[in-house]
Amino acid sequence: MYETPITIVGNVVNDPVHRQVGEQEVFKFRVASNSRRRVADGVWEQGDTLFVSVNCWGRLVSGTAASLVKGDPVIVVGNVYTSEYTDRDDIKRTSIEMRATSVGPDLARCIAKIDRSRKQTEQSSSELSGDGPDDVEDAAEGLPPAA
Repeated sequence: MYETPITIVGNVVNDPVHRQVGEQEVFKFRVASNSRRRVADGVWEQGDTLFVSVNCWGRLVSGTAASLVKGDPVIVVGNVYTSEYTDRDDIKRTSIEMRATSVGPDLARCIAKIDRSRKQTEQSSSELSGDGPDDVEDAAEGLPPAA
């Protein structure tokens, strides 16, 4: 199957929805990406807006569900596709959807604090043996590695 990878920079425009689908969780939200262009006299002119429905599955759900709210500036990477459906008035519609592989804050437009806490089951054996990233941070601060 051919997939179309894309990166979208925009804002979350709705209250995200976290729900269960069978035995899996999904976190859904919409992103609006606005284009701008500089016209001949040097003034920026507002262009068209692209609206995309974003679906997060798997490990991406916990981070996005704990972090994102309406209005947040985001950068979303994933595969885009169209979804066809019939609305309540029996009119055929098409929407652009994206299955996200990565979602993060747009640090050009916000400040974010990274929470590095992890579940015990996600820690790698290198972290448990004392070769993990926490030891690098401790060493950089001049502290001995945690026991």
